[in-house]
Amino acid sequence: MPDWIGYRWLAERYGLRPVQPFRTSSAIGKSRSTVRENGFVHEQYPPAARPAESLAGHLTFALKHEGVQLECLARLFDAAPQAELEAWVAAEPTGQYARRAGFFHEYLTGRVLDFPGVAAGNYVTALDEARYLTASRPVNNPRWRVRDNLPGSRAFCPTVLRTVAVQQAEQYQCAEHLAALEAEFGADILQRGAVWLSIKESRASFAIEREEQHVDRVRRFAAAMERWCGRQADPLSASSLEELQAEILGPRATRYGVRRSPVFIGEVDGFREVVHYIAPHWDDAPGLLSGLRDCADRTRGRAALVRAAVLSFGFVYIHPMSDGNGRLSRFLVNDVLRRDGAVPEPFILPVSATITSSVIKRRGYDQVLELFSTPLMRRYADAWRFGPEQLAEDGVRYNLQFDAYGDALSAWRYPDLTDHVEYLADIVRVTLEQEMRKEAGYLRSLRIARERVKQVIEGPDADIDRIIRSVRDNGGKVSHKLAKEFPALADETTADELVAALQAVFDGAPP
Repeated sequence: MPDWIGYRWLAERYGLRPVQPFRTSSAIGKSRSTVRENGFVHEQYPPAARPAESLAGHLTFALKHEGVQLECLARLFDAAPQAELEAWVAAEPTGQYARRAGFFHEYLTGRVLDFPGVAAGNYVTALDEARYLTASRPVNNPRWRVRDNLPGSRAFCPTVLRTVAVQQAEQYQCAEHLAALEAEFGADILQRGAVWLSIKESRASFAIEREEQHVDRVRRFAAAMERWCGRQADPLSASSLEELQAEILGPRATRYGVRRSPVFIGEVDGFREVVHYIAPHWDDAPGLLSGLRDCADRTRGRAALVRAAVLSFGFVYIHPMSDGNGRLSRFLVNDVLRRDGAVPEPFILPVSATITSSVIKRRGYDQVLELFSTPLMRRYADAWRFGPEQLAEDGVRYNLQFDAYGDALSAWRYPDLTDHVEYLADIVRVTLEQEMRKEAGYLRSLRIARERVKQVIEGPDADIDRIIRSVRDNGGKVSHKLAKEFPALADETTADELVAALQAVFDGAPP
């Protein structure tokens, strides 16, 4: 068994069982070594590096070498005797790690330590700005002389490591790529594409939930995207979300508003019910949503792509609404990008269309959600069951029983969303550099095809488009049905000219 130090020593010493795996794990070995694997770091130190066998010794080591693990710290401060921490900060009142530990204790628990406060000394930051996403406007905490630059509040504070991929996401300029597309294809093509992309994003968002066949729902969502994207004063307020939810769901939904009942994601596998994810208790959902709003406020001014990922995935894990949470979470992606000026009106990035563009990308979306849901369900595998049916305050009948809402709250409050930022950044990059380019290329080809066809046969655009689609769908030939619908095409010479004109345009163009 490894000779753990740092967070893992603290977890064993105080019986902590965090949901989320440690990004960095440290142990004592024969020599110094570092192994990096799939975003995780395994450190080995020589015996001389062993910390003092105490809360102070190992927490100092953890904060210094392993970073800030908010979920673990929240659990630690609930389990470790408060007197141990008070003794440490009394012995080292100006020590930066003691001060940070005291600050984190009061931040995460809301309980004030028996400590008079730090009288003098330089301020230290709660998070290393070179390593983590931080608040754009830090607030000094004079009691600990700690600069609170956490990207959220006690109610909800995500962690995002500034990995190479995250730093690339911070530098990615969506507007520049849109400008390049406009320069290549023309403003009119891009503007026409923007209207279609709103519909495409709506349809694909429903496809993620296997509901794309509901045409009215697709149109409602597209209309809501165009009407509300980037325009609500406070998009994460309960009233704004309820208004948007009502517009997306339409007048015949059975439930509206913030939920007052359990939510889980699951399926029936044969005769066995499988639960993939359980959302926070309904009494905690409003507080978590308020914390998400705090996060949106504290990170305003940070990279739009990072914020879009944090707020969208944070929302979907909280699952605060009675219905429509998935669609609302994907709405938030474009809402943040427009609100932050990364994507100008009238453009809607069809990120859902990119997600559903292939089996691999669709599975990638599920996998990034599972980075949090899988360890959560593994940790609480024995805490849920289906029992007698009950009636919730909002009229929902349910039979899911979950005994660990309170214990899981620190995981829901302090999720690591690093991989989620990396994932969304890649999806946006593919959307702009491949999917939207392909769409613009098709629209340009369609415009040219209309011009060429009108040199062969005259008619309104709707008829010409019908002819173009039919010939393409029929393998480059004029079908008998099309010739019957448009008698001029019954002439073999005319039909051949038409086909030749279209081949010249669409050879090599995407279907």
